[in-house]
Amino acid sequence: MYVTGTDAINQPNFLKILTSRSFEEIKIIRQLYGAIYNQDLLHLLRNTRRKNALSRAAYLRMSEPHERDAEIIRDALYGARVVDLNTLIEVICTRSSLELQSIKQTYHSQYNSDIEQDVTLKAHGGFKEILFAVLKSSRNCDGRVDRSMSMCDAKTLYEAMESGKSVDQKTIISLISQRSSGQFKSILESYKELYGKELSKSLKRTKCGQFGKDLRVVVRCVQHSEKYFAKKLRGSMNTFDTQETLIRILVTRSGIELKDINNAYRNKTGCSLESFVRREFNKISTEKENALAAEFLVGLLNYS
Repeated sequence: MYVTGTDAINQPNFLKILTSRSFEEIKIIRQLYGAIYNQDLLHLLRNTRRKNALSRAAYLRMSEPHERDAEIIRDALYGARVVDLNTLIEVICTRSSLELQSIKQTYHSQYNSDIEQDVTLKAHGGFKEILFAVLKSSRNCDGRVDRSMSMCDAKTLYEAMESGKSVDQKTIISLISQRSSGQFKSILESYKELYGKELSKSLKRTKCGQFGKDLRVVVRCVQHSEKYFAKKLRGSMNTFDTQETLIRILVTRSGIELKDINNAYRNKTGCSLESFVRREFNKISTEKENALAAEFLVGLLNYS
């Protein structure tokens, strides 16, 4: 059945398609729909995504990942009076170097601005340097991981942590900026193998100061993204942006690590993400879009 306009997303079959197909399949469906009915579903959803949760979820699901992430970063930087630092960390530190390259190119094309400069301008504290270094590291995106180099770099990290009364921030930042995301993960694994504990635990010490606290957040996000997302979802309970956080994380990590996030969340809380979603979106049972948004997100959880 053909349905015009945004009424399409209120149809059960449409929602089932979006939650039970890969992105590549959804992309083909969108192209065919446009060719047959002369309507771009993504354009229709773009116009209504601010109005209700269902449109927002469907819009993110149908968007090209690099375009979607560029928009999320832009909104985190300029969408409110205060920079949404948590969302910046979430996106920048969980995407591969290759993905970050695409995001940076799209960001420049869409907003005629450089993402590295904007993050430097808007971010604050130690996160400014750290996030800039992660973004810069995406230039090294050949996909190869050198285990021998990881061992050497782990020793360099250890020296930067231990050799003085305070940590050598300059060396750490320089190392992060010169290694791809995959290589940096390998360095963190080598650090634990060599010294018997994770870098994030070493960063807890007083000598590491605020820089250590900020770097620890990023390191945990890079090394154990599923635990990071689970913790973030748990922390979003009963806040003003609970629904937005659920939609963004569940949609963007669908088909990637959503099952692992669900398991990590269950281990921490004793409850599933499905129960969290239903509880949050059914608070106002009279809103049909909320109930449909809940079914949409549960469908993604089951698909993953």
